[in-house]
Amino acid sequence: PDFLAYFDGFQHTAFRLEVRDWYNAPYENESVRRFLSGEPDDLAWSNSWLQRVRDARAAGKIFARVRVVSVPLTDYSRFGVWASQFTVAAGEDIRYLTRDQAAGLPDYDFWMFDSRTVIKMHFDDQSIYLGGELIEDSAEIVRHNYWRDAAWHHAARREDFAATQHIEHV
Repeated sequence: PDFLAYFDGFQHTAFRLEVRDWYNAPYENESVRRFLSGEPDDLAWSNSWLQRVRDARAAGKIFARVRVVSVPLTDYSRFGVWASQFTVAAGEDIRYLTRDQAAGLPDYDFWMFDSRTVIKMHFDDQSIYLGGELIEDSAEIVRHNYWRDAAWHHAARREDFAATQHIEHV
């Protein structure tokens, strides 16, 4: 499915569950390298996303995300915790759940829009995004709502999690 249509068309909430310890996204690989080298980075590639989040918040919509992470954190997950300070500042509510607390959750990523539209995300063995699959079965949608609620209930706010992992702000 065309993700942009869902991001533009949702009415209330957009939720993402992330379960991978690494995403091989070419647009952010240089930022990951800079983070690991201690070099400054303005994350210019994220500006359109940050604006999308700001616009949604201004319209009364919510972006929320739970990231399931292994502890100790991978280098990529450390980068993700650090970089998420910018999306949180833009209005996205990002929370973290350690992998040992995620029993019963699916082993795949998904986006959910307005609690009724679910897109299961597919990745290859190199963590490259391959595309999404629209879930239309109502029982499966209810199950994804349950997983969202369970993950959210147990996850730690980004700021609290970053403090426990000693991830600094800019």
